[in-house]
Amino acid sequence: MRSRAEVDATLQTAKLNPAELLPAVHCLSFGPQAGAGECCLLQLEPGLCAELEAGHSLVIRGEKDEQAVLCSKDKTYDMKIADTSNMLLFIPGCKTPEQLNADQASCDIIHSQIAGFSNNYWELRRCRPKLKKLRKLLMEDPYEGPDSRKDQTLTFSKYTTEDLLSLIQASEEEILHQLQVIDACKIEGYWRILEFDYEMKLLNHVTQLIDSESWSLSKVPLRTCLEELVSLEPTEMIEHILLSYGRKYIDDGEVYFEMHEDKICRAIAQMLLQNAVKFNLSEFQEVWQQSVPEGMTARLDQLKGLALVDKTSRPETIFLLKVEDLPEDNQERFNSLFSIREKWTESDITPYIQDLCAEKQTVGALLTKYARSSMQNGVRVYNSRRPIS
Repeated sequence: MRSRAEVDATLQTAKLNPAELLPAVHCLSFGPQAGAGECCLLQLEPGLCAELEAGHSLVIRGEKDEQAVLCSKDKTYDMKIADTSNMLLFIPGCKTPEQLNADQASCDIIHSQIAGFSNNYWELRRCRPKLKKLRKLLMEDPYEGPDSRKDQTLTFSKYTTEDLLSLIQASEEEILHQLQVIDACKIEGYWRILEFDYEMKLLNHVTQLIDSESWSLSKVPLRTCLEELVSLEPTEMIEHILLSYGRKYIDDGEVYFEMHEDKICRAIAQMLLQNAVKFNLSEFQEVWQQSVPEGMTARLDQLKGLALVDKTSRPETIFLLKVEDLPEDNQERFNSLFSIREKWTESDITPYIQDLCAEKQTVGALLTKYARSSMQNGVRVYNSRRPIS
């Protein structure tokens, strides 16, 4: 325990003027349990700090083979260890200069014990939620309908919201939003994705009913749909397919759906393309237009991120290439794309890399980092920066 005289002698040896310093002096000593590794420091942005102070939780998510991420209610952050050249000391009850100035009754010498120390801290950086695994888990056991023998006899993995929160590296809001994006539905408390053929069967029931009743595609009545189709499929499945392919609204107390032309045309295109390696483009467009419901127009711009047109072949062809089947990692995604096609125009590649853009990042910035540009017949094209095996 140091005295005031010892402190003054130390200041004199260090050639420091006491008049230029606050009068209070912290004398530090290591406590009996002080050690490195007992505590971890986490650097938080003001928004996250406010969430903690308000009583909300931050959750670290990741399995043993995954890089840990930290999740708030609606955001996901990468966690990286940052080293510091200065040792960081943990001192319970330590007062800042501002607090000492405010507390005039503070004694001259304050003896504090160091509870722990560290040479690094966890740094957070906002990142894209890692959602590819969500579809992969749900596709282990797609729902094939109430009469499916597989669903009745086999015990595949099924996932509740709590299961998904423990397995997916994303915030709760991001996971729930993605479940909507991939048109998942809850069946007996478990999240399921409809098997594509069963989904198309449901959609076909609805579009045929719309055609037979001569309804406007912008005003499809829910109640009548359920009454007419209840003998074919469960009402919750009919309502789910209407929610997936339409916009729900209420008019004069009745629930109606405005059907999404682009999404319906896109699904029918996928059905036509999924069993062919390549399709003659002009023949495909003719068959596609004949297959969509009357009153709808099939257009190639509806297939962004689903199919790719090869304009270099003669005749021109089209083939299925779904963005959700591509790798989630940036470099792996570009490697995969450049192995499919050596050179891409920006308009062709954009639907396949748009989801890789971080907050405030543009497609152009991604292309600058992962691709090399050149001019070909007056058109700017992009190819890989590295050899593709």
